[in-house]
Amino acid sequence: MFKYGIALAVALSLNAAANLMIKIGMRSMDLELAGASPLDGGVVGLVRLLLRHWVVLLGIACFAANVVFYAYALQKLPISAAYPIMVTGGFAIIVLVASFVLKERLSTSQWIGVAAILVGVLLVAKDAGRQMGPPTPDGASIAASAAGDG
Repeated sequence: MFKYGIALAVALSLNAAANLMIKIGMRSMDLELAGASPLDGGVVGLVRLLLRHWVVLLGIACFAANVVFYAYALQKLPISAAYPIMVTGGFAIIVLVASFVLKERLSTSQWIGVAAILVGVLLVAKDAGRQMGPPTPDGASIAASAAGDG
């Protein structure tokens, strides 16, 4: 089960990294464009622009890798716990990096909200192991619980 938890941690890290890379790449692209549209140069211009701002492409690749690791994690982890952990873990990383690296400012009430969200996800994830039931090769435990037999 440990490897599925690691896969989830990798997925949330890749998701957060992807969002941050795209933000940073689009910030530099916006500076270059100086108000013009990325589509002003047509498709070829857009491709050239993306190649110059490769960090956006790297962010998209991180999103793709995130899906692979997340799908692997979902083989054994309950989605009712995995999804909140992934989204909120990524959210926490993004808020911290946005605040300290990108110099985005959050108010005190926003920081309290971030803390409340993290506490809520910890409560949701706390009992995740009990939701899983015994492993079955054919997913019978999932089907049984969905039908109310589990």
